[in-house]
Amino acid sequence: MIKTKHILFFFFIAMYSGFSQVSNERLQIEIEGSVKGKENFAPISGVEVSTDTGSYTTTNGLGEFKIKAAIGNMLIFESPEFETVRHRIKSDEDIDVLVEGYSAPTKSKKREIFGSRSASNHQRFIDSANVYKRTDLEKSIDFIAQSIAQLGKRANKDGLSSSYTTLGEIYLYHNQYDLAISNFKDALAARESSKTSLLLGKAYILNGEFQNAETTLTPLLKVKNMIPYQRIELYEGLGDANKALSEFKKALDFYQEGLRIAQKNQISPKVIDLNSKIAAAYAGENRFIEAEGFYNNSLDLSKKVAPERLIEENEKVADFYNDENRYDDEIQLRKKSLNELKQLPRQTVAKENKGIAIPDSISSQRINYKIANAYIAQDKLDEAIPYLERSIVEADTEDDLVVQKDATRKLSEVYKYKGDFTKALESYQDYVAVVDSLYVRKEQEISRAARFNREIATKQNRISSLEQERELSQSKYSLAVTEQELYEETSKRQKWIIYSLVFGLALMALTTFLFYRSNKQQKLANNLLALKSLRTQMNPHFIFNALNSVNNYIAKSDERSANRFLSDFSVLMRSVLENSEEDFIPLSKELELLELYVKLEHSRFSDKFDFNIEIDEKIDIDAFEIPPMLLQPYIENAIWHGLRYKEEKGFLKIEIAEVMNGLLEIIITDNGIGRKKSAELKTDNQKKQKSKGMGNIKKRIRILNDMYKNKVDVSISDLYDDQTGTKVSLKLKKD
Repeated sequence: MIKTKHILFFFFIAMYSGFSQVSNERLQIEIEGSVKGKENFAPISGVEVSTDTGSYTTTNGLGEFKIKAAIGNMLIFESPEFETVRHRIKSDEDIDVLVEGYSAPTKSKKREIFGSRSASNHQRFIDSANVYKRTDLEKSIDFIAQSIAQLGKRANKDGLSSSYTTLGEIYLYHNQYDLAISNFKDALAARESSKTSLLLGKAYILNGEFQNAETTLTPLLKVKNMIPYQRIELYEGLGDANKALSEFKKALDFYQEGLRIAQKNQISPKVIDLNSKIAAAYAGENRFIEAEGFYNNSLDLSKKVAPERLIEENEKVADFYNDENRYDDEIQLRKKSLNELKQLPRQTVAKENKGIAIPDSISSQRINYKIANAYIAQDKLDEAIPYLERSIVEADTEDDLVVQKDATRKLSEVYKYKGDFTKALESYQDYVAVVDSLYVRKEQEISRAARFNREIATKQNRISSLEQERELSQSKYSLAVTEQELYEETSKRQKWIIYSLVFGLALMALTTFLFYRSNKQQKLANNLLALKSLRTQMNPHFIFNALNSVNNYIAKSDERSANRFLSDFSVLMRSVLENSEEDFIPLSKELELLELYVKLEHSRFSDKFDFNIEIDEKIDIDAFEIPPMLLQPYIENAIWHGLRYKEEKGFLKIEIAEVMNGLLEIIITDNGIGRKKSAELKTDNQKKQKSKGMGNIKKRIRILNDMYKNKVDVSISDLYDDQTGTKVSLKLKKD
């Protein structure tokens, strides 16, 4: 179906273009003319002749040209040998352009004149792009496009490589790693460069492609003329890649070689970096004594440089102490970080490293939160509470919802452990409110990211179109040169025409393929965004009803039931939030969540139903995966709309059986009042809510089946002939 749409699309585009061309040709005429020197009438070949409507040609060896244009169009004559000439077409008569002061230059002189002018403008635009790299992404990309345009129709490889390398660095600074990798590859295709290869390796590491990073950087070990700083970055990058691949021995060797070069050349920032990374590599091998020694080195060295660097190293060592359960040392070091952080101006808190933004900024609220966690790990709850409260206040001031969410949840847990359930509930309600705000923030970020990506794609497409125009202009230039050679070798003309046709067809095929792939990738991206949005939509009345149940328990002074219910509810909500980013989770994990959910509902409606979950012992449930919280809405409907309205006590049953090898069937049955009677009892608002909830589930299943080839199938029917009871059958494939 998709291929048919594409074929029809291109067919209509071709028809439209054909009709447009026929319409234009009726208005256009063929203009002939020549370009010569005024003093000696020497013909000027290779002059680029174009119109303001897009027609293009070049003069041949006799300085003559032919071009299709309409009366009133502007003819533009461009050449390195003279200033640009413009002429308005007033009739169909021949046009002869005479250039003053023209003397036929040698080939070397032509290259020199054109090269010096274009190279100067090209570098000027590259410099402008670097100036706006940190403050205005769109403007810096525009300058790169202009720098490529300055290279002309036959761009030199060095200039093209420089433009693409700078563009890659711009994308790298703004965390657009895929685009950075693509442009670094284009730069290397134009001209091999150690600097570009290092940047490509760094982009691979930041993008999590560690094997590609190692493959890219390893050949640079044989390069002999690298400057010391580049050599240090090479060993550091190889160390990072191998450490991420759990090759700690190789990583240590690379880090230590980089450290040796950094110490020899007294490059103190890299000495600190490599001491810290060597310590982390030793910690990865559980060699904690060596790790602590190198961490102490990095701390001592960082005291001699900028204060923010000392704070950064303090936090790295504090994290190390935390991994070793040395909480007193960790707390002491983080308190030092807090004191140092208070001495810094606010603008220095945001850090950057060689133009690459550091994603996890060190902040006062984050350090306070970590200090509180260290106290909690030692069961010093009273000492932890002030730091958690301080973290919440500072996070609220700085609008840091992530830290505010974590600190609020942790504070609720601390109050619960202390037995202060009133404050625990208050803190948990604050936590729920922050989570709601965070959801809204995330949706806004997703929207902004989508808009930002569209803008970047537009800019990148413009640069790609410039490259295509350059390639097309090179073809036109080649055709013009071929026309000049036809006076001597007629046979070459046919050969060049055939080559040009093949190139055009290949270009059309490539364009079609890229268009198809782009549409496919866009569809996948849209599906992922839709899934993420649907996953975050959980029926809110369950949360509020659950909290009301806790209130009822507290009002009845039933602290044990309230504590048990709140504990189970917290586990359920935490698991729901943790799984909200996943398309599929293990079936065993989903069943644990469902059992916990049913237990919570049963504790509230124990007089309305009993339940049973039956799993065939022959089934390896760990081998199956299911979308998270997919079954919960069906179970919720069974309880709230079927069993809750039943006069006598009902029964909910969940059965899991393997229909055939690799195909699992999950059956949810209830002997409630049935779908028909339930629909009659509902208010208009309830009907609307149910329709929305079931609609979200259907959308999730449709998108997942589209992405994973019909992995999930759901059917709903009445359990009994009198239209009472409900049966939900869900079939799940293994792969």
